[in-house]
Amino acid sequence: MSTQSVKARICGAAAAMAIMTPAFAQDAPLNVLTTVTMIADVAANVAGDCATVTSLLGAGSDPHLYRPTAADVQKLSGADLILYVDPALEARLAEVLAGFTNRTPTIGLARASFDDSTLLGGAEDATQIDPHLWMDVSLWAQIAPVIADAIAAQRPDCADDLTANVANYTAQLDALHMWVTQAITSIPQDQRLLVTAHDAFEYFASGYGITASEAIEGISTESEASIGDIRDVAAFVAASGVPAVFVETTISPRTIEALVAEVQSQGHDVVIGGALFSDAMGDDATPEGTYIGMIRANTVTVTEALGGTLPDWPEALDGWARDWSIE
Repeated sequence: MSTQSVKARICGAAAAMAIMTPAFAQDAPLNVLTTVTMIADVAANVAGDCATVTSLLGAGSDPHLYRPTAADVQKLSGADLILYVDPALEARLAEVLAGFTNRTPTIGLARASFDDSTLLGGAEDATQIDPHLWMDVSLWAQIAPVIADAIAAQRPDCADDLTANVANYTAQLDALHMWVTQAITSIPQDQRLLVTAHDAFEYFASGYGITASEAIEGISTESEASIGDIRDVAAFVAASGVPAVFVETTISPRTIEALVAEVQSQGHDVVIGGALFSDAMGDDATPEGTYIGMIRANTVTVTEALGGTLPDWPEALDGWARDWSIE
């Protein structure tokens, strides 16, 4: 999306909403509350000084299973803008979020940013889309202008800054997307086989040339893995010669450990290749606690475990690397 088109969208939204925002409040940073950190980091990069951004869920929290607390409801009540992905992700928060739509701008970014042809799943039931869009950087970058529009609607004086921030941040994400593409395509094609605890990596697979992606649990971790599920995936791993499988930071490693044992009983040696960030980023104040760092960490883990070679880090992201002392 060009800088001019982003600015046009922001200004249009701002004009439509400016009369709804008291003049005395328009100088204060907007209070933006997100459900997950993958949204919060994008929003913070887009907002700059125009908003303060916080997230309900932190590192290690599973949004599929998370139940809102009284403190969460209080935080939502104090927000000027609420951003979430989709009820397919924040299932147990959905009813609470719906209750705020008539009093606070509350945006489900999956539906606001993408049409049905982009969203995986949901062919038979539109409420069951695959919400893990952040796994494809080129897709997740598209939420940036949507967030900018929503902020500018309440802070129209920020329109120019928001335009510049969107352009700068999406340029970084473009470079990240190309780097991930080069890394994954360096893996021998017959080894581009991604096996994980739950089905959170279909956008990653389709976006970056993974030959096959298999998971023990479904799109939502609300479904429990059965012995049959483990045996089915183990048969795929053994038959396909998968060299490594992966645990996830928000899910107990027990199912993957059981998978490894089952694969070995079928005569194939497979290892746990590392832990991937799926439904949450890393700890605050770590590189993996940023969206760029989350994707970088996953790509390094997958590429090295499956026999690929990491390309040089893109020059456009040298500033990010210096900030985190990464060489």
